[in-house]
Amino acid sequence: MGTVEIGLLYGGATLVALFAGLPIAFALGAVAVVFMYFFMPAASLDTVTQNVYEEMASITMLTIPLFILKGAAIGRSRAGSDLYSALHVWMGRVPGGLGVANVFACALFAAMAGSSPATCSAIGSAGIPEMRRRGYSPGFAAGIIAAGGTLGILLPPSITLILYAVAAEQSLGRLFLAGIGPGVLMVVLFAIYAVARYRQEKAAATAAYAQGGTWSELLRTDTFTARERFAAIPRVLPFVILLIGVMFALYGGIATPSETAGLGAVLALVMVAGIYRIWRPAQVGPILMSTLRESTMLMMIIGMSLLYSYVMSYLHISQGAAEWIVGMQLSKWVLLAAILALVVVLGFFLPPVSIILMTAPVILPPLKAAGFDLIWFGIIMSIVMEMGLIHPPVGLNIFVIKNIAPDIPLRDVVMGVLPFVGLMLVSILALCLVPGLATWLPTAVYAG
Repeated sequence: MGTVEIGLLYGGATLVALFAGLPIAFALGAVAVVFMYFFMPAASLDTVTQNVYEEMASITMLTIPLFILKGAAIGRSRAGSDLYSALHVWMGRVPGGLGVANVFACALFAAMAGSSPATCSAIGSAGIPEMRRRGYSPGFAAGIIAAGGTLGILLPPSITLILYAVAAEQSLGRLFLAGIGPGVLMVVLFAIYAVARYRQEKAAATAAYAQGGTWSELLRTDTFTARERFAAIPRVLPFVILLIGVMFALYGGIATPSETAGLGAVLALVMVAGIYRIWRPAQVGPILMSTLRESTMLMMIIGMSLLYSYVMSYLHISQGAAEWIVGMQLSKWVLLAAILALVVVLGFFLPPVSIILMTAPVILPPLKAAGFDLIWFGIIMSIVMEMGLIHPPVGLNIFVIKNIAPDIPLRDVVMGVLPFVGLMLVSILALCLVPGLATWLPTAVYAG
């Protein structure tokens, strides 16, 4: 049987295993082991554990459970609610300030927690009820939170970027810096849309009230005194200290990425213990258990994805596919569009972790041969994968929102996030037209 036939059979078996309902880690691992049995030397099965261990024996991998611990500690506290409340006070004068405050709160919380669903849950549990109470349409309120949670994939510490750094053999520090510019761009775009949508809904509410309709809370204006604004600063200050501390340690040459992850976890635990009094064993236990569960799940997926990729490489499936793509002699932008379309389709069914580790051996060599900067592409790919969290049919963030606000119809949630999907596409287009949005900062920092 030739490489092409084996490759098609490998892909088909993977789809069957995934659609059969097997957990992703077990589906990928089972397919890999079966193909090792039939198409590789018999001794290969004896080295499964060794192969997985060797593939995962990267110091960069150590950052993942530590960043998860950091996010779990923050997520278990009232940090998300406090952050949202403080930003609401400062954004009160901005039209649609409540929506903008939610966008900023999602961005800051995501930068600390590193998890999109956790951000949706932490900020959405306070933000969605408040926005609805203030007259925001349910779909709009849900869309802001669901899309705001996706900002965590670009802002350090992003687990997705960590895995891409491992798979693409790129500098993690450069990737973290490259994500800041596009991340800020998306925050600005989301905030602008929040203001525009608020104005639209307020105009409709004003017209309805003028024609004898009911009063809408959108017509009420919040006013906060200077004292209230400054009183809110202490609620934001710990987050700022945590972010600055981690970034300074990483880019000041004080600590490696793994050491920085450890520092972030310790600072987060100290913060929740000192500010929110979460220090008793009964309170810390759930944080550690949550970290253990999520880390174990993620590491299982990573390990089996790496084994899956190892088998692909051994059977020359990935090399053959890469050579076939190069041999098509597509223009570089058509090649990029085709690869991103593939990532979008995979995002319907797979999490970013699996997409990166499964596709990297196939798509990165042709992209590198076409002259694309792999740091830049990592940011583009991350945005595309994060779109999968807010668009059907899977859309994990959509279901997190449904859990927070079960009375909002699923159709309203989906319609609420679609404009943000469009804004993410605008961000991708901007990065294609102006690559410096992603490449300038890492080049400037590391050139010095």
